[in-house]
This record gives sequence, C-alpha cells and structure tokens, in this order.
Amino acid sequence: MTTPIPVKHRLKPVAILIASLIVGACVYRIDIQQGNVLEPEAVEQVEIGMTRSQVQFLLGTPMVADAFHEERWDYAYYLRRGRSRDIDRRWIVVYFEEDRVVRLDRDLILDPT
Repeated sequence: MTTPIPVKHRLKPVAILIASLIVGACVYRIDIQQGNVLEPEAVEQVEIGMTRSQVQFLLGTPMVADAFHEERWDYAYYLRRGRSRDIDRRWIVVYFEEDRVVRLDRDLILDPT
C-alpha cells in the first residue's frame, strides 16, 4: 500500500508555476530608439533650395555618411516601445545639388533587404 502525498507537496509545483508567471509578467522592457528623431514639424519645414546647414539645423546630422552618395543624406528612425509589437519606422532622404536641396523623399519604407 502506498502512502498518500501530503497536500503541501502537491501544491508546491503549482505555487512555483504561478509565481514564475507573475514574475515573468512584471519584467520591464525598455524602449529601443535608434537613429534621428524626426519630428513631423521639422520635416515639414525642409524646402527645396535650402542649404545643407539649414537642413542640418532642422533634422540634425545624418546617422551615416555615405561616401558613395555625397549629395544624399539619409535620416532613419526606429522606435519600439517596451513590450509593444508596434514599431515606428521612418526614413527620409534629402538630395542636394551644389549644396542646395533639390528633392526630399519622405515616408519611405525602411527595409534592410
């Protein structure tokens, strides 16, 4: 004949499982922000004919200087807030000729492939 397992020993695995679920739900996830913060108001102020220094004043220095495209500045922005699956991505390209803006591409799809 087997002896019955005491109640406290049967509840221990359940208590451990519940405690691990509670602790796992309380883990803080930081916001991940990369690139240039692109305020819509600042982007709207960029106009054809502006100088490089005017664009840099409004949008900041581009994150990466491309040696193959000196007449092009790329501004990329990526934000993922904590546990959210929503990702905010923005990519703006400013084209220059003779140090003046000639074209501005906004809301491009940021795709690393």
